[in-house]
Amino acid sequence: MHRAESMNEEFIAVLEYWEKEKGISKDTLIKAVEESLVAAAKKAIGPARDLRCTIDPKNGDIKAWASLIVSENVISSHDQINVKDAKRINIDAQIGDDIEVEVTPQNFGRIAAQYAKQSLLMHVRKAEKALIYDEFKDRTGDIVSGVVRRFERSDVVIDLGRYEALLPNRERVPTEEYQPGERIRCYVKAVENTNYGPEIILSRAAPAFVEKLFSLEVSEISNGTVEIKSIAREPGFRTKLAVYSTDLKVDPVGACVGLRGQRVKNIVRELNNEKMDIIKWDSHIQTYLTNALAPAQLDSFEIDDENRAVKILVQEDQLSLTIGKRGQNARLASRLTGWQVNIEAKQSAAQSVEDKIAEAAQAFAAVPGISPELATTLVEAGFHALEDLTQVEAEDLVDIDGIGEQAASIIDAVTQELAKRDQKLTDSSDPTE
Repeated sequence: MHRAESMNEEFIAVLEYWEKEKGISKDTLIKAVEESLVAAAKKAIGPARDLRCTIDPKNGDIKAWASLIVSENVISSHDQINVKDAKRINIDAQIGDDIEVEVTPQNFGRIAAQYAKQSLLMHVRKAEKALIYDEFKDRTGDIVSGVVRRFERSDVVIDLGRYEALLPNRERVPTEEYQPGERIRCYVKAVENTNYGPEIILSRAAPAFVEKLFSLEVSEISNGTVEIKSIAREPGFRTKLAVYSTDLKVDPVGACVGLRGQRVKNIVRELNNEKMDIIKWDSHIQTYLTNALAPAQLDSFEIDDENRAVKILVQEDQLSLTIGKRGQNARLASRLTGWQVNIEAKQSAAQSVEDKIAEAAQAFAAVPGISPELATTLVEAGFHALEDLTQVEAEDLVDIDGIGEQAASIIDAVTQELAKRDQKLTDSSDPTE
């Protein structure tokens, strides 16, 4: 008897612990455990009508009850009770009434306590998971602080106090190493209901983590004066942040940087010295990209609005600065603006001359009767347009190596070609057509 009482006291103590530490209602747990005890009672008692079990919330006493029908002749003791016995329980009992009778077998308390403990642990885990989901389902997008507990392959398990969360490998910053016992801050990316219960997914690599850090650090962002228009991030290396102010008197970049750069320094420190580019957002793509690629000097833009693509020409000495290490600067600028960005070096003067010579040779070779070889010879002799040959006589070309007796036929061919082109222009401009 003393052992049973001890186990009951222990059971109640466990209930009170879970209620205090985890916030799981004692009454809720008792009700859940009572339901599970029916299986234990059936084994000890055998078949009984409408069997149920109760646990006294004060002393932990476990009792079994059956609902029996009051009968004049008892055929089955598992389902029926005679009138005399029924009236001992309830003086008003009549034949045909249902009356609840205690059917707790001897030594049932010890067996039931074992069942109760097992059931309690199962229901505590279930209730705890439900609490996790209820508490964190609305905290997606928050920043939480936790302690690194252990590693599961490449994932990190973070202790948040009452619950554990997961920092998956895909959400880790590749340049960061975490040590057990180290306290870190993370972004709550999602709360997922899996087959094993709710799972809190954390991130330090998400661009939204940087956004949230700025909103916590910069009061102008939290009150809506400054807006983060776009963000592009390569975790551990560089982030570009485009900001805009709804108040013309407020400099959005200055607000994010802070006095003597203190605000952005605090964020960079949290991100383990990740480089941070804060730029002013602009609705005009040319200005926006100029800001995004600063301090590189951009020479010219070719903008394709339909395909949201931009070709930018820069001087050769600005190319590596504009593109960045391993193309990072250009890549982040493209993500930030949402436009496809192609950066090329501007051709030098020497290259431009070579291109002009090639174009001139193609123009001569397009004339019927002038071969590519003759075309190259003419260009090398100083003729860069068909019109140039209308100013000379055949005798002027005879002495040029590679032309000789073909001089007259070349001039005739060019003259005929120019005449054809003039006729086409005249025909296309005739209003009667």
